[in-house]
Amino acid sequence: MTTIINNPDFISAIEGLQSFIFDTGADCDMAYDWVCDQAECSSFVEDKAAWDMFYDVYDSTQDLDA
Repeated sequence: MTTIINNPDFISAIEGLQSFIFDTGADCDMAYDWVCDQAECSSFVEDKAAWDMFYDVYDSTQDLDA
């Protein structure tokens, strides 16, 4: 299986994800859809490395807005 983690558009989306979440109040589904849109892919949930990168960033935002 080919991974998306080396795709520059995916990396850029992951780098901007925290700001996107804080700016929009995005939930996990909205954040996921935004990353897919930015990376121009239909899904990456089956790519464990990519999902882990995404979820680590998403999870890091959940305790910071309280």
